[in-house]
Amino acid sequence: MPFAPSFPVMLRTEDGVRIDAAHTPSARTDVGIVVAHGFTGSWRERTARRIVHVLSGYGGVVAFDFRGHGRSGGETTVGDREILDVEAAVRHARVIGYARIAVVGFSMGASVAVRHAGLRGGVDAVVAVSGPARWYYRGTKPMRQVHWAIERPLGRWAARVAKRTRIASGRWDPIPMPPHEAAGLISPTPLLIVHGDADAFFPLDHPRQLYAGAKEPKELWIEPGYGHAEAAATPELVRRIGKWISSNFS
Repeated sequence: MPFAPSFPVMLRTEDGVRIDAAHTPSARTDVGIVVAHGFTGSWRERTARRIVHVLSGYGGVVAFDFRGHGRSGGETTVGDREILDVEAAVRHARVIGYARIAVVGFSMGASVAVRHAGLRGGVDAVVAVSGPARWYYRGTKPMRQVHWAIERPLGRWAARVAKRTRIASGRWDPIPMPPHEAAGLISPTPLLIVHGDADAFFPLDHPRQLYAGAKEPKELWIEPGYGHAEAAATPELVRRIGKWISSNFS
């Protein structure tokens, strides 16, 4: 089955970074869904396009590449200034006519979606899939590899060559508010936290910490057998997320 047609668009953030994005219209014209990918991802990847295709059954979709990823400009700060990228996508969704906006983030995108909703607001629902609750987690092998890519010159070079991901050097200053604290600022906007019990990056204490930090309305789905982020998300799970969005916008 072919994917729903998408129309590329170039956005610009408040701090002047060009963001490569695409709009996928829907038969439902009142709801916009902003999709935020994981670290080293891209809206142009097949896994992301498959998710956009399914979600377009529940609203028009604006998908984009974070700064430092793919065809977007700048360098990634791995969850800090990326809230400005989400803000640019949400603003575009409003400009093209969507009255209600949901942000769906995966992994790094989940942490950014939570921080954006808590710190900037202006959205009507938030879905955090496979996201971390706190920074500097190194308790799994995949996350130790991620930190190597972020913190070492050789790792940043490898990410640029292999994944087209440009990573800013240096440490955060100041350290951004962690997702589990930002989650407490989202209410009364509804928050859905989705996590797999087979996630190799972040164990289940992460979604539980996010959920504990959030206020109502909130939901936590622990998905049996689900791995990590976009690559493991089945169409059935994405449809359930779309139905959850619709249930909050009925």
